[in-house]
Amino acid sequence: MSFHPHTEPKWMRTAFIGASIVFVGVLILLPVISVFTEAFRKGVSFYLASISDPLAMSALRLTLITAGVTLAANLVFGLAASWVIAKFSFPGRNVLLSLIDLPFAVSPVISGLVFVLLFGAQGWFGDSLSRHGLQIIFATPGVILATIFVTFPFIARELIPLMQEQGAEEEEAAVLLGASGWQIFRRVTLPNIRWALVYGVVLANARAMGEFGAVSVVSGHIRGRTNTLPLHVEILYNEYNFSAAFAVASLLALLALVTLLAKAALEWRIRAEERPAVMEE
Repeated sequence: MSFHPHTEPKWMRTAFIGASIVFVGVLILLPVISVFTEAFRKGVSFYLASISDPLAMSALRLTLITAGVTLAANLVFGLAASWVIAKFSFPGRNVLLSLIDLPFAVSPVISGLVFVLLFGAQGWFGDSLSRHGLQIIFATPGVILATIFVTFPFIARELIPLMQEQGAEEEEAAVLLGASGWQIFRRVTLPNIRWALVYGVVLANARAMGEFGAVSVVSGHIRGRTNTLPLHVEILYNEYNFSAAFAVASLLALLALVTLLAKAALEWRIRAEERPAVMEE
């Protein structure tokens, strides 16, 4: 049974709208307001001193580096996996789909422990890495690897259903017309998946910047070296430095806001480019 907004009673529409507003306000807006309220409780000068602290800046820098590398890796993997799974049938296809979903089924803490087992000093490859002067665990590479693992399903899982629904007819037609592989991807495939790709990037970026469990295990909590912003917030909070903890937490909220604004700007630009084509039709 379907509902139409113009045929349902006004009280029902009002109730659903009101419930949605209350839900968003209590679970999203109120926590965000609380973070900034606590962040500025001791004044603007204390807030600026907290976020400009060298340890906070180091955590911010590592968070941005980790998010950047993670997004680059996820874009390559997500696009490649989606293309292969949606456009081709091959032995092991279902296994690959299951592996993509693995980070959703495994606790981030467990995934961090797996990396310790593999690359730690007493791990399977730890001795070999040490002989070559390489350190993964308790170093930046470990933080990046753990973040990539917990975020790589987001882009692929946004693209695969869409590309499967679209099929391969347009790409096949482009091949018959003599288009190269890069031309097919840039002019046929990418325009058809750009919205899902943008949404997947936003989700992956948000998770990368806010990841705690897996990063906490592999980082070693070394201040100024392996602490990301979430880990730095935890340390400040455990030290009962609440105002500083909320000040640093507000940086994460601001990074999330910047991501959403970038997404909105990109959507506006795409709509502006599409509008002349629609008017011509």
